[in-house]
Amino acid sequence: MKIDRLVSIIMTLLDQKRIGAQELANLFEVSTRTIYRDIEAINLAGIPIRSIPGVGGGFEIMPEYKIDKTVFSTADLSAILLGLSNLSGMMQDGEVKSALAKIRSFIPAGSKREIEMKTNQICIDLSAWSGDRNIQPYLKTIKAALEEHKLLSFEYIAHHGNKTERTVEPYQLVLKGGRWYFYGYCRNRNDYRLFKLSRVSKLQVKCECFTSRDPQKPVLDFGEILETMQTEIKIRIHKSILDRVLESCPYDCFTPDGAEHYIVRFPFIENEYHYDILLGFGDRCECLEPMHVRAHMARKIRDMAAIYRERDP
Repeated sequence: MKIDRLVSIIMTLLDQKRIGAQELANLFEVSTRTIYRDIEAINLAGIPIRSIPGVGGGFEIMPEYKIDKTVFSTADLSAILLGLSNLSGMMQDGEVKSALAKIRSFIPAGSKREIEMKTNQICIDLSAWSGDRNIQPYLKTIKAALEEHKLLSFEYIAHHGNKTERTVEPYQLVLKGGRWYFYGYCRNRNDYRLFKLSRVSKLQVKCECFTSRDPQKPVLDFGEILETMQTEIKIRIHKSILDRVLESCPYDCFTPDGAEHYIVRFPFIENEYHYDILLGFGDRCECLEPMHVRAHMARKIRDMAAIYRERDP
């Protein structure tokens, strides 16, 4: 019998006043028989719950039973609910839902409308429009390994398509830039590594447990490093891709060039990733300066055109 589930049931009953056994079973992903056992355990603990039969019936806490709900202010509850609500969309986790139920139970009746309005004023959705279907099940697998201190095994695909088998001691799940990673000690490399979940396949929790190390913190801020590597190039873009270019640089880097185009001071690092960004703008972007970057772009475009010429009948 899980204590967390019992507490969550209590908080749910405080929040919803009355709820059926089947609805509770669905919420906590257990059988109705388990719910009846949980209700009995809560009663034995001294919290009076009664069962109302018939249509609209269910379990409810006796009206005389009171819990102090003045621990959090309205602003506190709004902030906590905002964070948990958006996290639940990413994690799809029963524990997050339970935490939401607990926090909602602390909302005073007279403040529910105000808190709901504040919570709905901001929506944070970091999930991709479309993506790898393995991400959610992999998150659950990694969480289980973290909680049980068990090794993970998987295949990992590197930048150039090289596939390697890894055995890792997991230490942290990381959400960065809308992408999920996990951080751990790789026994194949004898060092700490940050693994991108979209490059992971055949993920499994091994039976073997490990003794936790004192892990180093992953480096997640490359701002200072990028500033030393970045330079500015000058590109000319069509207005139809303005919104896409704005994702890489602010509007004060844009100068109108006639009615249809802009000249942009574009942040750039001379590597394949950033050349691919420019190529992604297609024929609506022209690199003007410096000349060696423009020349390299021209070579890449010729190489691409050659691929299509070779395959033409």
